[in-house]
Amino acid sequence: MRPKGLVIAIDGPAGVGKSTVGKMVAARVGYSFVSTGKMYRALAWKALELGLDLGDDAGLVALAGRLKWEFPKGAGPEADVAIDGRTLDREITDERVGKASSGIAKLAGVRLFMKDMQRLAGIDGGVVMEGRDIGSNVFPDAELKVYLDASPQARAERRAQQLRAQGLEADLEQILDFIVKRDAQDSGRKNNPLVKAPDAHYLDSTSVPREKVVDAIVELFERARKAF
Repeated sequence: MRPKGLVIAIDGPAGVGKSTVGKMVAARVGYSFVSTGKMYRALAWKALELGLDLGDDAGLVALAGRLKWEFPKGAGPEADVAIDGRTLDREITDERVGKASSGIAKLAGVRLFMKDMQRLAGIDGGVVMEGRDIGSNVFPDAELKVYLDASPQARAERRAQQLRAQGLEADLEQILDFIVKRDAQDSGRKNNPLVKAPDAHYLDSTSVPREKVVDAIVELFERARKAF
């Protein structure tokens, strides 16, 4: 057992609801929560603000190393990361930032930097961490691994609803096209592709209410905790 409890790793494709589900699970079990996808979005947002080359791996790693990273609690439904004292919320939900983050997430140096920071954030346990490669790469030793999935259409519809709820425009067809392309990119990238870890529990949330998905993960958590 780690000092603060287990590591719960939740992986899955874009738009499947890992962040929302992960945050709900963390609240239920009393753990902290880290959205690794929003770390990449935060870096992409900062790079765009500075007009940096999004293909410059070394330059982006240098930028990431200069930033002060924090993971505030209770700041809002989307506010899971802060850089240099600025809590990022709507800034990183923009589709332009999403597309930029998918590009920099392919870079080996950026992924290594993020992996080290993510390991440091969760090494003592007591954390729910979501992303694309948490169970397969960042925490292959996680005590509980979950691969959360849903159909591309269902994910596109959820994303559109989320954006509209924030007062933002949402084109369902464009979102669906982006998700399909992102799936292919995440699964086919050379550095730490999106895969289901061999020992991860597979959950298809296409037609399952969010609360039921959370219930299922909490039940798995209780079983895992007893095993340790």
